Amino acid sequence: MQRTDLEQLMTAEGLRLLDSLPPYTNGSSILRSVADLRKQGHSAALVGAVMTQARLRAKAKVKFGPFAERMLFTESGLEQATRLSVAAAHAGRFQAAGLTRVADLGCGIGADALAFAALDLEVTAVERDEITAAIAAYNLAPFPSATVVHGDAETFDLESVDALYFDPARRTSGHTNTARLTDPADFSPSLDFVFEAARSRPTGVKLGPGLDRALLPETGEAQWISVDGQVVETGLWFGSVARPGIRRAALVIRGDTRHELTAAADSDDVEQGPLGGYLYEPDGSVIRARLIGDLARTIGAHLVSSQIAYLTADALVETPFASAFRVREVFPYNVSSLKRELRARRIGSLEIKKRGVDVDPAALRPRLALQGPEQATLFVTRAEGRHVAILADRLP
Repeated sequence: MQRTDLEQLMTAEGLRLLDSLPPYTNGSSILRSVADLRKQGHSAALVGAVMTQARLRAKAKVKFGPFAERMLFTESGLEQATRLSVAAAHAGRFQAAGLTRVADLGCGIGADALAFAALDLEVTAVERDEITAAIAAYNLAPFPSATVVHGDAETFDLESVDALYFDPARRTSGHTNTARLTDPADFSPSLDFVFEAARSRPTGVKLGPGLDRALLPETGEAQWISVDGQVVETGLWFGSVARPGIRRAALVIRGDTRHELTAAADSDDVEQGPLGGYLYEPDGSVIRARLIGDLARTIGAHLVSSQIAYLTADALVETPFASAFRVREVFPYNVSSLKRELRARRIGSLEIKKRGVDVDPAALRPRLALQGPEQATLFVTRAEGRHVAILADRLP
């Protein structure tokens, strides 16, 4: 988005026009909407800006629900924005710690700051990109306790607040087609700056779910969060916003429910053993938090194979921290014979999962020539020292 596009969009005419649009759908209706708006005398630049926002609002409903209908976005800002359910969890930590003045340093479009303000916390949202800061200011305008500052996180006066929240930029600057940064020294602000600041104030830090564990600080709490089966972030917490005795946590959010597995350290693994009647696939947050051993002991399971994140047991135990499957049959992994076995069982819909073997599920699927009305899940992995194909049924 260019500055001129934003200026046109944020006029009374632009905002009225955006709010008057019908629900955004792909296809010929977009072309008709564009043509209708141009016939009404609106400039091409304004029409392009409002149609882009309509598309982003529709896309943003996954993260923001109905709140997306009153927000503005950039492409990269939406991609990097915290989901509303996760932002609420962040804000709850500061509220529970009795903190009232929070600086959101690297606020982006303002997702976390929205959650802070919704809990009546006084939040100063700092964003170095001028366009993104303007959009954050629009999104936060309904909250008198929120202030947006166009500035640099590393020059912000930390003495003016009780607590800090960082979401370091981990992509190159810009609003579209940005690239991921891999060196923490290139983050904005850098991780060194963030960790040093965390020594002076209660601090939360949002980082990517694939954070190199070698970067985890010796102090503080590390929490991995998954939403509807997708790991979305690693959160680091210091000072009073870190919970006593907890160094590792896996928070699983599904719809309106939340479940958390916590520990004082990475858990010890359990032994491997023979495949039982049920197979469990731990949630990604549990795997990244290295709490598979604790989960296994909770449900009475063991590893299917050493260093592979599949668990198995003879009895079914419901858990929010893993997906459960009933094992049907086990075959040696051979594509030709597996194709025959699936054909004999009339399986035409197959979910394919793999761990510990060099198999590309997308390449394997057409080779199986699936046909029939039945459905199943196929695990290609190692068990008892050999490559196997486990045919199973996903349980609710």
